[in-house]
Amino acid sequence: MNMEGEAVDNKQVIFKGFIDRIPRETDMELKIGKIELKAPKGSGAFLVKNLYLSCDPYMRGRMRENYDSYIPPFLPGQAIQGFGVSRVVDSDDPDFKPGDLVSGLTGWEEFSLMRKHEQLRRIQQDDIPLSYHVGLLGMPGFTAYAGFFEVCSPKIGENVFVSAASGAVGQLVGQLAKLHGCYVVGSAGTSQKVDFFYGYVIWIVFSSLSDTAPEVATSDLSIFL
Repeated sequence: MNMEGEAVDNKQVIFKGFIDRIPRETDMELKIGKIELKAPKGSGAFLVKNLYLSCDPYMRGRMRENYDSYIPPFLPGQAIQGFGVSRVVDSDDPDFKPGDLVSGLTGWEEFSLMRKHEQLRRIQQDDIPLSYHVGLLGMPGFTAYAGFFEVCSPKIGENVFVSAASGAVGQLVGQLAKLHGCYVVGSAGTSQKVDFFYGYVIWIVFSSLSDTAPEVATSDLSIFL
């Protein structure tokens, strides 16, 4: 069924206002608006249907009013933004055509009008699940790979310490380091988080809230992440 140009319901998760505490469900609200499934002529924009959305720790910072960072705070009254995977529905940009799959920053809503194309990359439909593009093949994966290989320049046999080793980036760094032949020590905030990756990600793990920790001298650790 071709719905191009029709006005349809658009569910949105709206950010209600700035906070200075742990986020609560009541800081957001679900609204249903209308959107025309057509990119405005002359806008250079394109309309996408969002397929997968990612919820990441950095988004907590964007809920603060005074947020000095490379990415601005959320705007109260507008849909929350995050990384996602989307399919182009209609386009006024010759570089993006209906049916194309893209990954990058989008709105927490069913449909989004994309104007900042530099925040997006086109992806191919293949045997890899599309959800991987907000994880292993998305921001967490790129951050882990670039941080470990491009910044740290590891050597086989080096000792690596990974903090927040159960996080989206940390668990990937741990696996990359282990596969590279490094001796890896990791920490996490709770024993439950340690149980999540013990024996799967790294060699030695411990809870940062525990009284016990592996006896690895700081001088023996050459890479800290």
